Amino acid sequence: MKIIVIGAGYVGLSNAVLLAQKNQVKLIDIDTNKILLLNQNKSPIKDSLIQKYLSTKKLSLSYDSELCSDLSSTDVIIIATPTNFNSKTKTFNTNIIESILFDLHQKKFSNLVIIRSTVPIGFTERIKKKYPNFELAFFPEFLREGEALKDSLYPTRIICGSKSRSAKNFLKILQKSSIKKNIKTLITSPTEAESIKLFSNMYLALRISFFNELDSFSVSKNLNSQEIIEGVSMDPRIGSYYNNPSFGYGGYCLPKDTKQLKENFKNIPQNLIQATIEANATRKKFITSEILKINAKTIGVYRISMKKGSDNWRESSIIDIIKLLKKKGKNIIIYEPYISEKEFLGFPIINNITIFKNQSKIIITNRMQKELEDIKNKVFTRDIFNTN
Repeated sequence: MKIIVIGAGYVGLSNAVLLAQKNQVKLIDIDTNKILLLNQNKSPIKDSLIQKYLSTKKLSLSYDSELCSDLSSTDVIIIATPTNFNSKTKTFNTNIIESILFDLHQKKFSNLVIIRSTVPIGFTERIKKKYPNFELAFFPEFLREGEALKDSLYPTRIICGSKSRSAKNFLKILQKSSIKKNIKTLITSPTEAESIKLFSNMYLALRISFFNELDSFSVSKNLNSQEIIEGVSMDPRIGSYYNNPSFGYGGYCLPKDTKQLKENFKNIPQNLIQATIEANATRKKFITSEILKINAKTIGVYRISMKKGSDNWRESSIIDIIKLLKKKGKNIIIYEPYISEKEFLGFPIINNITIFKNQSKIIITNRMQKELEDIKNKVFTRDIFNTN
């Protein structure tokens, strides 16, 4: 099939690489720097498996910075552009998606369009009525930053948010492109699929918040947090996943998806969603208070990215910790090799790890790393199981 993927972020790029194994794929992104790197077989995002596939695999994959005028030979168009949460309008910003759909309408595209960006519940059905000339489906993605291609090759499930024949055929294409066999699939309406995406991330945020509050209790009562978590997790109904304490949930998906779901409820009674959002803010304040108790002259922040193997720091919990420490007038230095600027939030960035270690009286890190093992005695983290 001839497929166009719009958006070279971790969702779009991983989808393009996945599908280019057995289909003719063109990846579109307005960021010409990304296109330049991709034409050199270099991944613009940090994902080791994507880089490996770009470098070593035979892929039918080309790149461009704009959509061509003639789309008559294109079978499927996948939209994977950002939908950041707008705190003023209290909803996802779908302007880019809507602009693309309008453009496709103007170009008289009449085949399948798939939205893989996260959207408000009910968005796809509303847009379908506006553009009846093409088939519109919503396929939620369940990808982790830094491991997006791996999660595409070995998906936990594939949700098809349309009951049309063309959408069902695309579901089969995704299955054939994956390495994993016997993948769980579900065919729903677009609105049910949108709900699955938001409620899935809501549950993960809730679970993270639960174990973070357990950890806050343990720290406050001078108890062994690891033993309590391990004992709780032995119950097979609970399980030992997403139970590693952190500075709070963050990243591109969980913060915005929980806020969007809260807005989708509107006048529908809810307590858990609001409580989870508030619990995350409370956890960051608690972590900050524990750091302040150490009373270090210079606080080193090791990495502001959200998790291991990622160069993304959007909505990273440690950024809120930095802001809270800044309000207390603390002196901070930051080690972040993926930032070319000399400062972040007004604090100096030191890209030499040795100098960073020597100048820091304590080092805070959301996740422990091997290069901090030699100064473990002055590292503050709540990472117990060394997992993301």
